[in-house]
Amino acid sequence: MEEDDFAAAFGTGPGPEDRLNGAAALAAALAIAARTLSQAAVALRGAVATVPNDPSNGAMGDIRRQRLALAAAGDAALKAALLLEAGEMLAPGGDAAPLAEKLAALAKRCGVAPALLAPPLRAAALSLTTDDGAARIAASLLAQDIAARLQGA
Repeated sequence: MEEDDFAAAFGTGPGPEDRLNGAAALAAALAIAARTLSQAAVALRGAVATVPNDPSNGAMGDIRRQRLALAAAGDAALKAALLLEAGEMLAPGGDAAPLAEKLAALAKRCGVAPALLAPPLRAAALSLTTDDGAARIAASLLAQDIAARLQGA
């Protein structure tokens, strides 16, 4: 089949509606990732909570372990908030370039490198729960383009 015939029969890629669906699905996947991170943050905070009537505080009795757990909890909570905000920015859809600029500015305001958002974006595109193939392709293309721009920022 010639390339022109293929394009005429199947189109040239995801259409505008597919792109909007893909962006929405990507935002939903980021929210799920944020939920997982926030649950981890809560669990880590709970691990360092003092146990009543236990002066040794169990496995977290060592201040170095407590500091490590609290730092990890803070990092997880920050990353969860960052992913939620990124999802809000991505949900309406749009072109990758301005979205990447907004996400890079968001990351910088949070004090992290913009490239930190690239892996969760790619993972979110891989974890979509939709059976809409065109939306999955659109989400993957959007995530790939934004991730590449964030890693170059």
